[in-house]
Amino acid sequence: MARLSEVKFIKGHGTGNDFLVIPDIDGSLDLTAAQVRFLCDRHKGIGADGILRVVRTKHLLEFIDQAAGAEFFMDYRNADGSLAEMCGNGARVFVRYLDATGLITDSEVNIATRGGLYAATMNSDLSVTIDMGCALSPESISGASVLIGERSWPLVAVKVPNPHAVVFVDELADAGALLVAPEVTPANTFPDGVNVEFAVELAAGRVAMRVFERGVGQTQSCGTGACAVAWASARRHGEPALPLTTIVEVPGGTVSVTETAEGHLLLTGPADLVARGSVLLP
Repeated sequence: MARLSEVKFIKGHGTGNDFLVIPDIDGSLDLTAAQVRFLCDRHKGIGADGILRVVRTKHLLEFIDQAAGAEFFMDYRNADGSLAEMCGNGARVFVRYLDATGLITDSEVNIATRGGLYAATMNSDLSVTIDMGCALSPESISGASVLIGERSWPLVAVKVPNPHAVVFVDELADAGALLVAPEVTPANTFPDGVNVEFAVELAAGRVAMRVFERGVGQTQSCGTGACAVAWASARRHGEPALPLTTIVEVPGGTVSVTETAEGHLLLTGPADLVARGSVLLP
């Protein structure tokens, strides 16, 4: 008989972008891509957009250089088992978990990720603010477009630090059902894949968006995507006066992105923990 391994989890979400938090403080659990896909399967597993494995940074030789700056590493996996540099909504849920379980006691904490160190703040209303650093718009990407059927829109490439392709549309419905990944042309524009955001400017300082995340599909929210959209929106009509706060409406709720005078993007939004239990990994 095949042996089953029992793994504890807590489920949480940030504006509908849901995750399974897997405590692995001593770094003894080696999750495979197949196990991640099983856990995130909404019919055969628990169901989630991604996995947040919680491990002390000192146990990860690959990221030991971050151990002095952050006690905990956020090992984020997309639902298809692939790795990602960072996840803004996931980072908020990660910090909320650390706070709720007593693993941190200060309101300000650094977390380690594949994208580097990020500063986070637990707010009094239980929302979380993540300093996402500065956005980058690769100069090497120009003239690229996103295609949906026979329609196409020019894209704005933004790294936060995940790669994003932001397009501005007349209506969010222009993106269609988003059952498959939108086509990007030229085809080799993003060799590691890309998150595609469709955005509408509602008013000064307020935008709405939909997103197709690489390795996941259409989701209720994307934190790094909200930062990318806010950054791109602020520059549609020239260089913005900073600091500037943009409210971003996503299908799962609302987040805010404040770009500081130094260019840092501060992502603030809710982080809810909704269930806990254990799951059997075949």
